Amino acid sequence: MAQRNGLHIVMFPWLAFGHMIPFLELSKGLAKRGHRISFISTPRNIERLPKLPPNLSPLINFVKLTLPQVPNLPEGAEATSDITFNKTHYLTKAFDGLEGSFGCFLENSSAPDLIIHDFSHHWLQPLAAKRGVPCAYFSVYLASTLAFFGSPWSHEDTRTDPEHFTVPPNWIPSPSNLAFRLYEILKIFESFSSGNDSCVSDTHRSNSVVLGSNFVIVRSCEEFEGDILGILREKLYQIPVIPIGLFPPSEEEDTWERSKDDLEWAEITKWLDKHREGTVVYVAFGSEAEMSREEINEVALGLELSGLPFFWALRRPAGYSEVETLSMLPSGFESRITQGDQGFICLGWAPQKRILGHPSVGVFLSHCGWASVIEALAIGCPLVLLPLTIDQPLAARLLVSKNIGVEIPRDERDGSFTRDSVAKSLRLVAVDREGEQHKVKAREMREVFGDKARHDRYIDDFDQYLRTNHGC
Repeated sequence: MAQRNGLHIVMFPWLAFGHMIPFLELSKGLAKRGHRISFISTPRNIERLPKLPPNLSPLINFVKLTLPQVPNLPEGAEATSDITFNKTHYLTKAFDGLEGSFGCFLENSSAPDLIIHDFSHHWLQPLAAKRGVPCAYFSVYLASTLAFFGSPWSHEDTRTDPEHFTVPPNWIPSPSNLAFRLYEILKIFESFSSGNDSCVSDTHRSNSVVLGSNFVIVRSCEEFEGDILGILREKLYQIPVIPIGLFPPSEEEDTWERSKDDLEWAEITKWLDKHREGTVVYVAFGSEAEMSREEINEVALGLELSGLPFFWALRRPAGYSEVETLSMLPSGFESRITQGDQGFICLGWAPQKRILGHPSVGVFLSHCGWASVIEALAIGCPLVLLPLTIDQPLAARLLVSKNIGVEIPRDERDGSFTRDSVAKSLRLVAVDREGEQHKVKAREMREVFGDKARHDRYIDDFDQYLRTNHGC
């Protein structure tokens, strides 16, 4: 049971680093306030997580559960970043195979006071209920994404076809642009509705974990999504919905990044220092987003056509070598942009927070992953948006509605875009007079997204909620 000064809390994220990192940040925030954490994942994922600061190591215990092998899942794959998107359902099936080992963990460890888990854990709550352990769902997605998909308690949502998700739901006040485009929802609709090899759809997973939770935690804040949080509380959910703050970048994380690869940063900053303040486009589409060769070509040629200097953190796809990754770029592109000093291509890991914070960077061309958006707006960097999958389109619509970013236009039928639309969107934000409004709005957002003290108070409030409601 609970120690005198805190609870024993189990943290169990989905097998994606966009989920594991926020769960780890929440773990650190709770450990700082005296709670003991058991952080559960697979061995390889735990090895790849950022190192803990020494003062928190005694309070956060990493628990390694071995992922079962399933047919068609590549050997050694333990996270979504290890596989292509079309193999995700194999990882999900393997993840469901952790039910037995998690049950053994509960039987053999000191009884936790609370389990905080992700959307995929539809089998977890019955195990917890047998032992009288309360559960909470932690959504790393925007509150707007939860609201778009409606109430797990309601039988009034009749959306069954992809087309139904191309308009805002009737519980979102008009006017609203919160909806998928048809090509976006078609990419995810099968796993969303049927579950593929995992046999359990994402809709069933997320609905069941909400219905079985004592409360829901959301990586958001009242200052940014207060209206949507109100809709969740008053219209859609029948349990408490608690914003946990945004976990903006901290000095502690920056120190870890610097120690990780100062030599690489020296090369990067040497190139960035050559360019005038606010002129460089930083380009990154996340650690897991997939782009076709055609899309990469249009992005590359659009960057070149814009005439703007750019730094591109180009992800190497799972199973690709550096040579194979570079071969996806247009013929002669790398030599042209290198000789003219217009561009810098970085394969693999790049210190994103440090690059965004460099004075020469003035625009972020992003896939609209929520973590990347937070990092950009924490320093007031305006956004050009190219959402790719899952929740990213909804995040893009929200940012556009708030006049924070510009979305690159696409063909409504197939989602294709052109180099001209890339170049025009970048120049609109970077140099055109019309783009000034987006720069102003991004600077305003820095007051919300970059205020670490503000978001620490959200963790303080959550700590008090736990102590009041869960017997600390």
